[in-house]
Order: sequence, then structure tokens, then C-alpha cells
Amino acid sequence: MDEVLRAELLAMDEHDQTVRAELAADGSLFQGYHPRMAAVHDVNAARLREIIRAHGWPTTALVGPDGTKAAHRLAQHAINHPDFMRECRALIEAASERGEVPREQFAYIDDRIRVFEGQPQRYGTQWQGGVHGLEPCPLDDRNAVDRRRRELRLPSLDEMRRPSSERLTVEEVERQRTQELAWRRRVGWVRSG
Repeated sequence: MDEVLRAELLAMDEHDQTVRAELAADGSLFQGYHPRMAAVHDVNAARLREIIRAHGWPTTALVGPDGTKAAHRLAQHAINHPDFMRECRALIEAASERGEVPREQFAYIDDRIRVFEGQPQRYGTQWQGGVHGLEPCPLDDRNAVDRRRRELRLPSLDEMRRPSSERLTVEEVERQRTQELAWRRRVGWVRSG
């Protein structure tokens, strides 16, 4: 195991989570993609790209379970870099098929990319606020999603759904969706038009 690389990935992930917690505490995290959070994600994405070029995808054998979990989260947060996230998805898919990282890591990044591209998700890992509280982003097939989740030993969608008092108004939902679509177009997740 490469302890130095593992420690670096853990430190990058910890910094990401610290900034996220600070922005969540003052509420600014939930008002669009905060520039401070974007800056952390961009720096981490650049360094993760360098790590991948030097070592390949950070597998459990290379950086341990917590190191590969950190690398996965860094890839999940590289949202300003669609092509890089797609590259990470392919690497995670191959590594998970070989048993070198947990298979659910592929499910999470695949769903996130599909949602950003405007496609239905296959594993139900991505959720959003709505008029009825927290709800999954659009799914390709509810029954197939729950079957795929069982195969990965993930809880069913019903088990994931928690009662939420944080319901958005129709206007809030529309405003958030409009802002997100503008951002997705700007960074290249979807084409304009």
C-alpha cells in the first residue's frame, strides 16, 4: 500500500468536507454552486487527474478502503469537469468489475453523471429537494432500480426515503432547476437548446 498517496487523498477529502461543513453551517452551500466549494473541487480534480496519470485509479490495494473511498468522493465532486468525471467513471467501472474497488462506487458516479446529462439514473443514488421533500432524481425503471440496488447490497428506495419537513414551493423547485440547468450548460454537461 502507498501510505503517502493514501494520506494525501484523505487530506484532500477532509479539506473538501471541512469547507462543505462551513458553507452548510451558514446556509450558503444551498444557494447554488458556491464559488469557494467550486474552487476546492477544481483544485482536487486537477490533483486527482495527476494521481491517475501516475498510478491509475486508486484501488483498495494501492490506497486502502478509506483511500479509495476518498478518491471516489473527489471524483464525484469534480462536477465542473464533465470529461474528467466520465474518465473516472470508466476507470471506476473497470476497477469495480475486477473487484479492486466496491461496485457501489460505480453506481454513484454513473448516476451522478446521468443526472447531470439529463438522463434517468439506474441506481437511485442521486436525490433532490422537491415539493414533497427529498426525492430521487428521475429513474429509468423503479423496479429495475430496486433490483440493481439489492444486487449492490444497498437499501431499497423506500428504505432510503425519509420523511422530510423541508418541502420546496413550486417556485423554489423551478428556480433551482433553472439555475442548475444553466450551470450544466455552462460547464458542458448538456448542450444549449
